[in-house]
Amino acid sequence: MIIIEGNRTMPKFINPRQAADLINDGDVIVFAADGLSSYPNEIVEAIEERFLNEGHPAGITSMRAAGMGDFKEEGEHHWCHEGLMTRSISSYISVVPKLGQLVAENKIQAYMFPMGPILQLFRAVGRGMPGVLTKTGLGTFMDSRLDGGKCNQLTKDKGVDLVEYVPDVCGEDYLMLKSPGMDVALLRGTYADSKGNISTEKEATDMELLSVAQAVKASGGIVICQVEDVVDLYDIKPRMVKVPGIYVDYVVIAKHPHKIPQNGKRRTAEDFQPSFIGEEIIDFQNNLEKLPLDHKKVIARRAAQEIKKGDNVNFGIGMPQNIPSVMAEHGGQDAVTMISETGVIGGIPGTERDFGCHWNVEAFCDHGMHFSFFNGGLLDVGVFGIGEVDASGNMNTSHLNGKISGIGGFTDITEGAKKILFIGTFTAVGLKTEVGNREIKIIQEGKFKKFIKECDKITFSGKERVKNHGDFLMITERCVLKGTKDGIVLQEVAPGIDIQRDIIDQCEFDLIIPKGGPHLMDPSIFTEDDFELEY
Repeated sequence: MIIIEGNRTMPKFINPRQAADLINDGDVIVFAADGLSSYPNEIVEAIEERFLNEGHPAGITSMRAAGMGDFKEEGEHHWCHEGLMTRSISSYISVVPKLGQLVAENKIQAYMFPMGPILQLFRAVGRGMPGVLTKTGLGTFMDSRLDGGKCNQLTKDKGVDLVEYVPDVCGEDYLMLKSPGMDVALLRGTYADSKGNISTEKEATDMELLSVAQAVKASGGIVICQVEDVVDLYDIKPRMVKVPGIYVDYVVIAKHPHKIPQNGKRRTAEDFQPSFIGEEIIDFQNNLEKLPLDHKKVIARRAAQEIKKGDNVNFGIGMPQNIPSVMAEHGGQDAVTMISETGVIGGIPGTERDFGCHWNVEAFCDHGMHFSFFNGGLLDVGVFGIGEVDASGNMNTSHLNGKISGIGGFTDITEGAKKILFIGTFTAVGLKTEVGNREIKIIQEGKFKKFIKECDKITFSGKERVKNHGDFLMITERCVLKGTKDGIVLQEVAPGIDIQRDIIDQCEFDLIIPKGGPHLMDPSIFTEDDFELEY
């Protein structure tokens, strides 16, 4: 089905159903998508339709570095049928709630690894290697001495081992993440030319399309790419080519290319965002909606005080996304360079379904290559949400309250950044507070404690972090804690907080109280107008 023209293999242009017919039972299918960015929706849906009608392809594995879904019904929801997808390999699954449910119910095998090692695995396999050595994940649930990345009992009982502990490489400990085999790459670009060269100019992120294509081709597989349209040769400028046609076997022209807009991170409607791809600049200073004064803003303000002019900063999903708004409120949005794990650099990070996209983006970096920035120790500040924390400073952010979410780039960034801030409420679910008059009061305590005796799963090793990079901070609405080699130190307490009732009694392990007691958090944080940030 591949056309030969002269000495060159040319891609065949096919429809989604023909693409679905190319998938065999048991295939390992690899994506380069995040949310709905670069998600080849029409091919995925055609595979689903074929399975529902014919029972094939069955027993396929879906592999991708990031999560692929919209928290509702798109993405891998289309493959959550019994017998269709029987194994998942990724760093994040909470964007596909039904997949998370199947994993929790032991109906599908699932592996979860940090995003960086998966991205690096694609590059390693693309040059003929069987796996990749990494320090990322040592001492966490990815470590083969713990769970080996296996998410449920089914995977532990019947799954293969994809991680190996390597105790001595030039005197250092490593993990080796091994390839599961890669049969098919399903990609999405913007345009293809007549020779199959692929561009991605309308995508909001610069995903790892090329390294996935190289890995699959090196593994003896095929590469299929969905595009919006086909153009003449040379209509795509050579430097705009993301995947050269020499790697592409089949091109699918989408029938409804705007059902999921090319630059929509997790959008499924009609909202095109020109600012996400640099076609428009938004005036944030004059169009800023201030956050209300509540405990979330208090936390964001205190975290913003740790960020200095000139810093390169990465904000995780959830509460850390409030910090750019606080900084912009005080004119600080241009004082630092805001970075996302997706390889998007500059501007203001998007929130919620637009996580990983940036308004007023300045530059795009290939997703896989971007993790060298983190692993190389070049990030100044990384900010993430607080999950569960134990007395050793270990943290669980991936398996909470019976739900498996994922880790994304969390492990890579927290292990490599010069400064790490964990932010969040001291307790979870149902917390009510009153903020004002330069203090905060706890009106109703949260249902779940976050500071517990021992984490069941470890996604962040406090011991490894302190050994390699020194202390780290945990910022809550009522106090600031410091992770040290000796344990967790109560460094600051908010005005209005009773240390015994609101902190010690809500913590399952003993905190270290410094000589002379903890400092008082800046009272201006708890006021409407007195708080200032200077850059």
